[in-house]
Amino acid sequence: VEEAGFTSFSTLRKTIMHHYRDILNYFDKRSTNAAAESFNAKIKNFRVQLRGVKDRSFFLFRLTNLFA
Repeated sequence: VEEAGFTSFSTLRKTIMHHYRDILNYFDKRSTNAAAESFNAKIKNFRVQLRGVKDRSFFLFRLTNLFA
């Protein structure tokens, strides 16, 4: 890939090199971050339902009561 000079493959190579430990962790232990991604999606959906966040402390209070 380096010798061919393809920029798209170079970007892919850099991405794989940057995340190789996470990639290997999946194959070794079948461990993913799906739970964290799901929780982030729930938080985003909750924010959308509130049409934005004005009071951050109250927002965090509601999150802890709903999802804790």
